[in-house]
Amino acid sequence: MAEDKFLLISMDDERTKSLADVLGNKTCKKIIEFLSETNQASQKDLADELKAPINTIDYNIKKLLKSGFVQKRKNFFWSKKGKKIVMYELTNKSIIISPKTSVGKKIKSILPSFILLFAGTIAIWVYEKIKSAENETVDYIIKSSALSETLNSDSGIPFTNINPDPIWLWFLSGGLLVLFIFSVINWRKL
Repeated sequence: MAEDKFLLISMDDERTKSLADVLGNKTCKKIIEFLSETNQASQKDLADELKAPINTIDYNIKKLLKSGFVQKRKNFFWSKKGKKIVMYELTNKSIIISPKTSVGKKIKSILPSFILLFAGTIAIWVYEKIKSAENETVDYIIKSSALSETLNSDSGIPFTNINPDPIWLWFLSGGLLVLFIFSVINWRKL
């Protein structure tokens, strides 16, 4: 499984506070800067280089680990006293802080409009089918009766049924256009 190269954090996430603490802390910034130059270091190396107490380095390393800026390396060393010395490195990830509303939430806010649009379109389509069936029935009755012959002979113009453009298609295309314009204008507000 490939490791993600970015860390996406929402403004609602708990880690946002720890990120703000890390970015506002001078010692954390110095640790990040030192690790970017040396690629790896132990807490003792950081304390010696930054001229800070080891407990301050330990506290700040824990904050950096929690926020995701730093990670423990897999390799480690043993001290002369037999203690395990952990090496730290910067994570190879970009950290992205996203706003509270995501694209999914924006689409969910527009979804009821699409549902109403398609329901209205279906209702108009059904209405047109019913009217068309009624017109076909009336035309059949007129054509089958002798009345149609007298109507045609009196007016001099042949009786023809003209089918208008489907209204449902115009309703659907107009509704989609309005929703598109509304979405483009209000994309940042949603």
